[in-house]
Amino acid sequence: MAESNGRDVESHDTVRNVVLVVLDTARATSVGERTTPTLTGLAEEGTTFDNAFAAAPWTLPSHASMFTGTYPSEHGAHGGHTYLDAEFRTIPEAFADAGYRTIGVSNNTWLTEEFGFDRGFDELRKGWQYIQSDADMGAVVRGEDRREKIQAAREHLFDGNPLVNAANILYSEVFQPSGDDGADRSTTWIANWLENRREDRPFFLFCNFIEPHVEYDPPREYAERFLPDGMSYDEATDIRQDPRAYDCGDYGLSDRDFAALRGLYRAELAYVDDQLAEIRTALEDAGEWEDTIFVVCGDHGEHIGERDFFGHQYNLYDTLLDVPLVAHGGPFTDGGRRSELVQLLDLPATLLEAAGIDDPELLEQGSGQSLVPLVSDAHTTRTRDAVFAEYVAPQPSIERLEARFGEDAIPDRVREFDRRLRAIRTNEYKYVEGSDGFERLHDVSSDPSETTNIVADKPERARRLRNRLEERFGPLSEDAAHDEVEMRTDTKERLADLGYL
Repeated sequence: MAESNGRDVESHDTVRNVVLVVLDTARATSVGERTTPTLTGLAEEGTTFDNAFAAAPWTLPSHASMFTGTYPSEHGAHGGHTYLDAEFRTIPEAFADAGYRTIGVSNNTWLTEEFGFDRGFDELRKGWQYIQSDADMGAVVRGEDRREKIQAAREHLFDGNPLVNAANILYSEVFQPSGDDGADRSTTWIANWLENRREDRPFFLFCNFIEPHVEYDPPREYAERFLPDGMSYDEATDIRQDPRAYDCGDYGLSDRDFAALRGLYRAELAYVDDQLAEIRTALEDAGEWEDTIFVVCGDHGEHIGERDFFGHQYNLYDTLLDVPLVAHGGPFTDGGRRSELVQLLDLPATLLEAAGIDDPELLEQGSGQSLVPLVSDAHTTRTRDAVFAEYVAPQPSIERLEARFGEDAIPDRVREFDRRLRAIRTNEYKYVEGSDGFERLHDVSSDPSETTNIVADKPERARRLRNRLEERFGPLSEDAAHDEVEMRTDTKERLADLGYL
């Protein structure tokens, strides 16, 4: 074993590159051979985990859990505290200290230095920008017509370097592929970086693709493959996509509307699946594929009309927590399909073991278990009998909804969301409790859609699962830290477009 910066790492002959790609908002039930053939091919060559779950139903806390191996109430990044504090060690820091080159490409505003996700990265790029800049010209992109775009350009052009801003506007308005939200630019940059790198040390590469996130606006040629019969591309893309407004009854959506939105969503997955293929090709062309651990997952799921929800807030249904997770290379080659319960917060321990890195600080802070033994040791007993999830604080808060729609416009159904939630799921049962006394129990073996609450029928089962939650997290209270980061105006605008504010 060789030592680097106090962290043990195996000899260079066995050290592998690690690539972690997150398909933002990808739910397990929507991936498959027709929608995501590249991901399906990776699964066939590597290992697919059929029962993988996020620790939270939205980007910020889910990625924080993924990066630290801790639960949301532990790392503290959630709707009431929108920042990953520096006291928590992250995957990029572990790889950097082990001598790796660490590169991140984020297409989600939450995953930037503004919210504490830059630590450990030699470079963390904003994938949606042609030239990297603190000023975001997204206000121009979001303009509904030429007049709005020109007005936004006038207002923001001199926020920082006007030449850089002009170049970013020109790219987004003229050269960026239609229906692309940064994926094409990201894969192009990654391919160029791989082609031009001249150093021998291994690398850790993280990439988040945001296309499956609201708004669903895939390229026309992708959308037409998935839309309902008789539904045109223009008709589908004209459907209003504003999850928080829908929740608050500001407008309605028909079954046909939701069918169209699900088609657009699947088309977005198909589009990023092709981008995934581009990353694989770039690794192959650079001669790095055979020496790379390649992991692909969703960070959370999505409601598109299920249970009359739109988006991914306010609850802990499996629709939001059950995500795809595929690993390829090293110990995961020919690993087949695994049915064990696993969590995304298992990734730190998994990636460190797969790369041969010993980082006690990262491992000891978290609750993750390496998935390597599942595919390399047929007799391993290191399996989970349950997975956990938390929704620590509403995002956006009820106060934000009142500020937008008016205090009298918030329906009681939405006001009920003003609570903390936590869940435990076994192979047979799912139990969810709220800080307001809410609870539900589902037999997921016979009721996978979680439609029938059986708390009254099985009170003892509910009690045992409730006790396990308390043993794991302590008493459930309504208190959660409320210390939101003071965001830049352009950040607020971008997050509002994603349905968060």
